[in-house]
Amino acid sequence: MHKTETYRAKLRALKDWDTFLLKESGLPGPRGNIELAQAVADEGDAALYTRYIAYDAARAPTNSPYEFLAFCGVVGLGRLVAEGHAHAQRLAALRACASDSRWRIREGVAMALQRVGDRDMDLLLREMKRWSAGNMLEQRAAAAALCEPRLLRDRKQVEQVFVVLDKITASIARVENRKSDEFVTLKKGLGYCWSVAVAALPELGKQKMEQWFASKDRDVIWIMRENLKKNRLARADASWVTKWQARLKI
Repeated sequence: MHKTETYRAKLRALKDWDTFLLKESGLPGPRGNIELAQAVADEGDAALYTRYIAYDAARAPTNSPYEFLAFCGVVGLGRLVAEGHAHAQRLAALRACASDSRWRIREGVAMALQRVGDRDMDLLLREMKRWSAGNMLEQRAAAAALCEPRLLRDRKQVEQVFVVLDKITASIARVENRKSDEFVTLKKGLGYCWSVAVAALPELGKQKMEQWFASKDRDVIWIMRENLKKNRLARADASWVTKWQARLKI
C-alpha cells in the first residue's frame, strides 16, 4: 500500500488528527511529511482546512510543527476546488496564501492548484491567467502550478501555459527592486518552469524560448540560461540545447 493510502486509513480511524499530525509532521526538519499532507487533503473537510490555514506565520512560524497544519489546510483547499465546492471562494483563499512569507505554504499552494488541474485544467488555466497579472509571488505560484509534467498533455492547454509564461517573463523588465525576496523567488521559479513546458511541447517551446534569448534584460537571460541547464531539455533536443548554451556562454 502506498504511504499516502496508509495514512488515509490511519486518519479515518482517528478522532484527534491534530496531535497525530503534529507528531508526524517531520518538522522541524528539512522535509515536511508530504505524503501525510496529501492524505489529510484527501480525507479532511472544509471546516478542518479553514481552521488549519488560520495558523499564520505568527502562530505557526517556519519549520514549526504547526506550520505543517497550515500546509495541510492549503493543500486540502485544492481538493475542494477540484470537487467544485465554492471554488471562487477557495481560489481566493489560495491566492492569499500564495503571498505567505513561509516557503512551505507557497509550495502547498502550487500543490493545491495542481489538484485543480488534475480535475479541470481549463479552470486552472483561466485562474492562473488572472494570477499572472498579480504580484510576484502570485505570478510564481501560477508558473509553478502550471509547469507540472502530468498536467501538460494536451497541446492546446500547453499553448495556453506559454501565454502565461510569456506574460510573467515580460513583467520582469518592469521590476525595479531586483533584490527583494519576492523577485528572487519569482526568478528562481521561472528558472525551471520554462524547461518543463518546453519539454512538453518542444516544437513551440523552443521558438518561445528563442524569442527570450534576445532579451537585453540580465535577469531574463539568467532565467533562460538556468532552463538550458535542465536535463529535461537535453532529453528533448540535446543539439538545440548545446547550440544555445554556446551562444549564451553557459
